[in-house]
Amino acid sequence: MKPYASYKPSGVPWLGDVPVHWQVEKVKFQARLRGEKAVGTNGARYVGMEHVLSKVGKFNPVVDGTQEEAESTVNVFSKGDVLFGKLRPYLAKCVVADTDGVCSSEFLVLSPSDEVVPAYLNATMLMQEFIDAVDASTYGAKMPRADWGFIGQQRLPLPPPDEQQAIADYLDVETARIDTLIHEKDELIGLLKEARSGRISELISGDGLPGNATGDPWAPHLPEGWQFKRLKHLGQVRSGLAKGKDSGGSATVELPYLRVANVQEGRLDLREISTMPVEIDAVERFSLVEGDVLMNEGGDYDKVGRGAVWTGEISPCLHQNHVFAVRPVERDLSEWLSAITQTQYAKFYFMNNAKQSTNLASISQTTVNELPILLPPKAQRDALLGTLGAELAAFDDLIAHTHDEITLLKELRAATIADAVLGRIDVRTIPLACRDTP
Repeated sequence: MKPYASYKPSGVPWLGDVPVHWQVEKVKFQARLRGEKAVGTNGARYVGMEHVLSKVGKFNPVVDGTQEEAESTVNVFSKGDVLFGKLRPYLAKCVVADTDGVCSSEFLVLSPSDEVVPAYLNATMLMQEFIDAVDASTYGAKMPRADWGFIGQQRLPLPPPDEQQAIADYLDVETARIDTLIHEKDELIGLLKEARSGRISELISGDGLPGNATGDPWAPHLPEGWQFKRLKHLGQVRSGLAKGKDSGGSATVELPYLRVANVQEGRLDLREISTMPVEIDAVERFSLVEGDVLMNEGGDYDKVGRGAVWTGEISPCLHQNHVFAVRPVERDLSEWLSAITQTQYAKFYFMNNAKQSTNLASISQTTVNELPILLPPKAQRDALLGTLGAELAAFDDLIAHTHDEITLLKELRAATIADAVLGRIDVRTIPLACRDTP
């Protein structure tokens, strides 16, 4: 049952019917596109694409407020303007400016008319159906952008101003409630991952077991009956194939290969596999073998060295030079070596020995070869891996369940916005206390 007494067709398929007393107006009649430009920030607050969160209509608290110098041309905005990201509009970066300032030219600066409440316009422009329509109109393959000519022609619902304000107030409260729940779920995932990592280190490092000092700063404790080895004594560290390598006219074949993004911590992500040409004579040299332990040579500072076992999902499959392949002298060492890469001591070892560039870190083949390995007898090793597998499965189930809950909360958030701005609920009938109490 619809909450309003009567409705009318909006004339826009995805909007459906709207309350009969509402208008449906083109965006260009609801807001004016501002064209004021400046060169550099000149001390003004600067808003870049990274300063706005995706799909939630808020500034990013992690980076917002930082003072940046932009030497290129920027757009000028005033408090109350709506900033809509035209670059990759599927990211849905749209926010109401809470101060005066300047922003990246990738934002359209929209100044709402006197009859339009900025927060309401912002909410309508964040609707998934509107974002989908704008995204379908983009031009440019690598850097898709939307055009004001198209956006301005799109029609959006426009209630009377007092009703717009009531909807904006209602959404402030409701989305804040949902965002709080999402934040709590994110924190829970962080705690679960921390506990998961701690349990890996506890079992695989032999924490709490009696033993002796090794004299090694990264793995200082050696449990009784365990061996202290360097990785180079347990396997061969193999470098991968450089992408774009000149074949010198030799015959090549196009084959799939693994890159850094495919090698996650303790697992492989094979949803997107790239291919590259390789000389036929080099296929065997750079092909992975079931049981190889993959370890990342480069990436974010805290992620170098992360590894996983290759189990032959794709054959043949190469590995790029940014991914090392450790071929153990014995196949039954693979899972243990992969688990070692997930311990705190191994992570600290790689972080300390990584070379830091502007944006990324990298480790050398020598560093990988010298990784200290704590190796228990096979029977104990198998028992520890069995215990670890069962416990990690429980952690992973909890983490996956929490991710599912976050997905549902995000869907609820989007539905709440759509229901309010499309008149599917009448916020005026909701008691004020319910709207104003978090």
